[in-house]
Amino acid sequence: MNRNQLIGKVILAGAGPGDPDLITVKALNYLKKADVIIVDRLVCDQLLEDHANKDALILHTGKQRQKENSTPQFIINELLVEYALQGKLVVRLKGGDVSLFSNLLDELKALSKHQISYEIIPGITAAAGAAAYAGIPLTAREHAHSVRFLTFYKKDLLEEGYWQELALTQDTLVFYMSSDLTDSLVQRLVENEIPADRFISVIEQATTPVQNVYTCNIHDYAKKWTGKNYISPTLIIIGKVAGLQEEFAWLPNSNSRENFFKPIEKKSKEEVRA
Repeated sequence: MNRNQLIGKVILAGAGPGDPDLITVKALNYLKKADVIIVDRLVCDQLLEDHANKDALILHTGKQRQKENSTPQFIINELLVEYALQGKLVVRLKGGDVSLFSNLLDELKALSKHQISYEIIPGITAAAGAAAYAGIPLTAREHAHSVRFLTFYKKDLLEEGYWQELALTQDTLVFYMSSDLTDSLVQRLVENEIPADRFISVIEQATTPVQNVYTCNIHDYAKKWTGKNYISPTLIIIGKVAGLQEEFAWLPNSNSRENFFKPIEKKSKEEVRA
């Protein structure tokens, strides 16, 4: 028998940004027949309860920025390989889209090294989900030429000269994993003379029942929300289009401070298996 006939398969799939109804039909069908599901923190529990194969082994391998309890990527890679080599159908379920600001490349390299077949199934990324549920068109005539997906989780991540370009661009700026440095982000853009017609929307726990959106002119942010602590996950949208949010918002703020996604707990590889 060919060796590859003994090896399972890994499905790398995006679950969408929170609302369990936003997962694709293709990813849902794989959940229903998976032997093993290796799931991120930012995946709705209800999605697994309602749709996962009842006999599947579900492994929670949570990651949370700046949390020591995050599951190291090498352990996730090992689990993918281990169960696939046992002939299992493994679904690696990530929040949002599978390829935007994720560790997809690390997982692909691990699978390729062991000649394990895989599929990549896209999901609705946080930018699209957050914008839609906040009532913000990411591109709109006379408001944005294009969209940039960025991250600013470290103060030295963006080069000095890039700040002026970001401040003056007509593009919509979408920042992932940047809420802890929102004050610094706004300050840098204001220092680089971002125009007065630019707005900022900070969207907490987008597409969930506890979503909150905070919108203002970016030049007013410092006096309104300096020092504010946002609940993870949070997405930031900056540009003229953010000024449309209050007019076209269709989902009221929850005003809740509840965590929709459970904070992670530290687990060893053996505990993850259990």
